[in-house]
Amino acid sequence: MNGQSEWAELFLSSNGRLSRTPFLIAAAVLIGFTVIYEAIAGYTLHWLTGWLVYPALLFSGACVLSKRLHDRGRSGWFAALILVAVVAVWPQPEHFLDFVFSIAILWAIVELGVMGSEQGANRYGPNPLKAISI
Repeated sequence: MNGQSEWAELFLSSNGRLSRTPFLIAAAVLIGFTVIYEAIAGYTLHWLTGWLVYPALLFSGACVLSKRLHDRGRSGWFAALILVAVVAVWPQPEHFLDFVFSIAILWAIVELGVMGSEQGANRYGPNPLKAISI
């Protein structure tokens, strides 16, 4: 498998499992791209290109989150909750309901960014950290 197909698999597929380090790198890439886009895009450019950029970012985010949730033994559908919470509080929380969304984001940070992989194989596949013996 070459590097280009691995990146495509990382951002465009929700199948399988993803360990913590590649997840953190992928999340940093997606957040970094979003921040750079927000900084570069003016009001007019934002309205013209945002209809293409944000759905692609949400899809890629859902794929990355789903794989990491699978690695923790959770359903990938929790990615929808996390993405709704991120969209609700981006770029900063402003309303009381945003506090609830912030709690969901805090749970996601601890669950996906701090805790390790589920030991052994689970219903989503083998442990991505397990060494392959020949």
